[in-house]
Amino acid sequence: MASETLVAAVVALVVTASFPFYLYGAWYILDQEVVTWDVLMHHLKFIVVGLLLTTIPMLTWMVPRFLDQLGGFAALHAFLGLQAYAMLLVALTGIVRIFQVKYQHDMYDSDAREEDVDIGELHENMGAWRGRLRIGVVGYVLFWLLAWLVGMIRFVMDYVLY
Repeated sequence: MASETLVAAVVALVVTASFPFYLYGAWYILDQEVVTWDVLMHHLKFIVVGLLLTTIPMLTWMVPRFLDQLGGFAALHAFLGLQAYAMLLVALTGIVRIFQVKYQHDMYDSDAREEDVDIGELHENMGAWRGRLRIGVVGYVLFWLLAWLVGMIRFVMDYVLY
C-alpha cells in the first residue's frame, strides 16, 4: 500500500493540476464574441475536468480524514473549500437561468452569430442572473485559491517538515 505521504503528494498534484483547466475554460469563454452551443460545450469540458480534479480527491481522501485532523489549519482549509463550493452554487443559480432563457430564444444555434441581440433584453432578470454568475465565479476562484494555499501550507507542515 502507498504511504500516506505519497497519497498526499498525489492529491496535492491532482488538485493543483485542476487550476490550468479552470484558467483555460475561463479564457476560452471570455475570448468568444458569441457563446454558441459548441463554445459552451468546449468551455464546459475544461471546467468539468477542473471540478473533477478538485472534487474527487476532496470526497475520497480529504473528507474522510477531516475529523482525524481537526485543528486550526484543517478547519480553515475546510471552511475555505466549503465557501468555494457555496460560491459555485451561487454561480450555478445564475447560469442555469441564463441557459434556460438563451435556449428558449435559440441563442445557442450556429446561426446565433448572425443575430445582433443583446442578451440583457431577453429577460427582465438577465442582469441579476449575470451578476450572480460573475460573483459566483469570482468567489469560487478566490476561495479555491485560498483553500489551495492553506492546503499547500498544511501539506508542507504535515508531510515535508514533519
